[in-house]
Amino acid sequence: MKNRNGFLFKQYKAPEQDPFDRLFEVFKELVTHTSGDVDEALDWLRELDKEYQLSTPEYSIDDFIEDLKKKGYLKEDTDPQKSGSGLAITPKTERAIRQQALKHIFGNLRKSGAGNHKTKHLGQGDEHDGSFRNYQFGDSLDKISMTESLRNAQINNGADNFKITEDDLVVEQTHYKAQMSTVLMIDISHSMILYGEDRITPAKKVAMALAELITTRYPKDSLEILVFGNDAWSIKIKDLPYLQVGPYHTNTVAGLQLAMDLLRRKRNTNKQIFMITDGKPSCLRQKDGTYYKNSFGLDKRIVGKCYNMAKQARKLHIPITTFMIAQDPYLMRFVEEFTQHNRGKAFFTGLKGLGEMIFTDYEQNRKKRIR
Repeated sequence: MKNRNGFLFKQYKAPEQDPFDRLFEVFKELVTHTSGDVDEALDWLRELDKEYQLSTPEYSIDDFIEDLKKKGYLKEDTDPQKSGSGLAITPKTERAIRQQALKHIFGNLRKSGAGNHKTKHLGQGDEHDGSFRNYQFGDSLDKISMTESLRNAQINNGADNFKITEDDLVVEQTHYKAQMSTVLMIDISHSMILYGEDRITPAKKVAMALAELITTRYPKDSLEILVFGNDAWSIKIKDLPYLQVGPYHTNTVAGLQLAMDLLRRKRNTNKQIFMITDGKPSCLRQKDGTYYKNSFGLDKRIVGKCYNMAKQARKLHIPITTFMIAQDPYLMRFVEEFTQHNRGKAFFTGLKGLGEMIFTDYEQNRKKRIR
């Protein structure tokens, strides 16, 4: 507000958030932490409400639950074995959770400074760069910037004797966006919740955000998700909120085998594996179906198999990017050697920066240069 003496500043008041939206933000976080258990999430919500007064006398937690049902975020659970309220989240809620994960993680990426979204590789693509160059023989006509070209013609030839020549034409630079096939491997061994530290929830959030990014921004790309413990198996995007850690060892070899099998079926030439893990490889499945397990140190037999898988992936031109949550020196040495065999990448990270690094790597890896 301006007066005669200058400007008058008033204290800024943020617009009030709708009571449903405010509670829904918290509810989505809680459902992620409880692996889709609605009853447990609502119990936590009521406890938080007592401490932080999230609801109001006009809009209670019970009102919020009724709105969740009316808006299609909760449904009656058809599982006869399940006790409690008999409520379950819907596909609409699953999508909302993925969108929130994308907002939280990818939003941080956008704020983290220059370099995360940019690439120096230019080509005949469809992602506009904002800069221009002179027209060259062979350039597609639809790439010519008519506004800039007409402006050049006026400057070079004048308005009275207006004409446009080849020297006036300019083309807008674009980035080439290559299709990418990605497999995301998530460690669900018991160590992901060991020592009271929750490492599986951040891993789930990253997976949900990556899935939402690819399906909305890069629909031509493909994303396969698998989990690995004693064995490895594929999961659907819709299964991510319900993902839980099991009483498993870490069969990294089985995860890599399945990842490469999935990528062999893809026709894209650009393929990559992301592996999120916090524990050392400690398990192998033997030919007779039994498991060889060793949780003490780094077992040479198991580690050797991991190195062989890294070499196989390199021969197939599949880079492996390992996101190592743990910081134990001997595990870091294993990951470094594993990465050397594959000629891939390794990031040693805490839980906070995990999403930013994965998105940085995904954005950079999926852009290829046209020669």
